[in-house]
Amino acid sequence: MPVRILITEGTRADCKEAVLLIQGLAADALLADKGYDTQEIVDYALTSDMAVVIPPKRNRKEQRKYDQHLYKLRHLVENAFLHLKRWRGIATRYAKNSASFLAAVQIRCIAIWAAVLA
Repeated sequence: MPVRILITEGTRADCKEAVLLIQGLAADALLADKGYDTQEIVDYALTSDMAVVIPPKRNRKEQRKYDQHLYKLRHLVENAFLHLKRWRGIATRYAKNSASFLAAVQIRCIAIWAAVLA
C-alpha cells in the first residue's frame, strides 16, 4: 500500500530519494531491487534497525547476503505501482505540472486505501 509519495524530475535517480522516503517509517525490513543498492541506503536502514533485503550489485566489492525468500515479496511493491498506473492519466502523465500530477497520484492512493479498508 502506498504510504509516502515524492515527485522528482524524470532524470533524477530513484536511489537519490530513497532515504527521504524511508525516514521516520518503522519497518522490520527494507525490500528493494539492485538499483537501490547504495551504501547510504544500506547504512540508513541498518541504523533504523531494518533488515536490508536488497540484492547486491554485481560490481560491489563486498557482496552482501540478503534473505532471498523475503525478497520474493518485493513483487507486492510492483503491484502497488501497477494499481497506480491503472489510471491512464498517471501512467501517461497527462498533467502539465508536478502539482497536478501529485494530486492525481494522491487521489489514486486514497482510492486504493479506501478499497482495502472497505
